[in-house]
Amino acid sequence: MYRHILIPTDGSKLAHKGVAHGLSLAKAVGARVTVLTVEPIFFTKKFADFKKEWSAQAASVLKGIADEAKAAGVQCETIQMAHGSPDEAILAMAKDKGCDLIVMASHGERGIAGVMLGSVTAKVLAQAHVPVTVYR
Repeated sequence: MYRHILIPTDGSKLAHKGVAHGLSLAKAVGARVTVLTVEPIFFTKKFADFKKEWSAQAASVLKGIADEAKAAGVQCETIQMAHGSPDEAILAMAKDKGCDLIVMASHGERGIAGVMLGSVTAKVLAQAHVPVTVYR
């Protein structure tokens, strides 16, 4: 069935539910996972402290997920990267790593926020060349 699952996360509580679902699925089918978090690249010198804080938080989230995967017996690689467009980073990572499934959560932004910001999940769904499972 699935051999390699990409699990993107933004570190939020909802995203973690998607991570837990992805890890559970990976365990059930014997797949390995790559967990990805994407750092915005708009940081400047003014935001250097924020960048350090964000990077440290992301590293902590990834370590926690790696520990969960290990406890579940799931082979897990974690990647923290900077990119201007999270959806493009997710799609490129899925292709580069040869993933055959993407499992991610959706915050379900509606109304003007959904129109203005767009949904990373919706963009991934629209452009993915592999199946995408969305946790809501």
